[in-house]
Amino acid sequence: MRGARQLVDALRALQPTKKSLGQHYLVHDDVLERTVAWAEVDVEDHVLEVGPGPGVLTEALLATGCAVTAIELDSGTCAHLRHVFAEALADGRLTLIEGDALTVAWPRDITKIVANIPYQISSPLIEALTRHHRHPKTTPLSEIVLLVQEEFAERVVMEYESDVGSLGMVVGLDFDVDMGERVPPHAFSPMPKVHSRLLRMTPHDEDWPCDRRLLVMMIQTAFSQRRKKVKRTLRKAPRRIARVPGWHASRWDRAYAAMQNDPRMDRRPETFELEEWAELGVDFASCEEEA
Repeated sequence: MRGARQLVDALRALQPTKKSLGQHYLVHDDVLERTVAWAEVDVEDHVLEVGPGPGVLTEALLATGCAVTAIELDSGTCAHLRHVFAEALADGRLTLIEGDALTVAWPRDITKIVANIPYQISSPLIEALTRHHRHPKTTPLSEIVLLVQEEFAERVVMEYESDVGSLGMVVGLDFDVDMGERVPPHAFSPMPKVHSRLLRMTPHDEDWPCDRRLLVMMIQTAFSQRRKKVKRTLRKAPRRIARVPGWHASRWDRAYAAMQNDPRMDRRPETFELEEWAELGVDFASCEEEA
């Protein structure tokens, strides 16, 4: 194995680091090894890596014997990866896709996602991987391990009361989440200004008692004005309510009218547990049907 420092130096010999793409490269091999171990990657896995950069995590993943598909946006970095991993590309252990991971098609048979992602795409990437996991024609994911900004990880796991929000609630509809190792700035080159954190998302495949899309809209609408009571924030139908089968603005209005005096409507969104959101969603739907 070449090791992280050698791979980073090889890429830098070709081109300077592009801060606009969030390029901060891990240079501690022990952190990379623990990342792969925490994801429990083995020879049976097909792993998706987003933003491989110089290939430091790619190398650690390939060492397990798994198949890797890496998606990289930067053309210069892709040229570096094609040179460095020519053998793995030739024998099919590595597939390199040049493009934006948020827009290109992902392989349907990936089993895990392990990536040190550019921080600016953290939220949209979680939305994308959730869509992939839930798609009826893809292999369900078994594990996701991402290295993200520590503050973002805290919001996903809702570590503190102030972190409770729509991000963590919506992620919780599909995944059990936990934080792992804290990675300091000096583990990267160039050094970011913040600490990073490993985040693990394990699908729980729980069936919610009402349409998941309805729950997502209710949660996101309520948290858009988190200091207000849900009685006020849910008064108007979410903008895309018609995307939920069987729902439209007039149905929402009737459901709200039937629910507005429910005691829960006088609470603020951060006081709800995930199960309580599900119960509220069920009651929203059922009371309208009875009206």
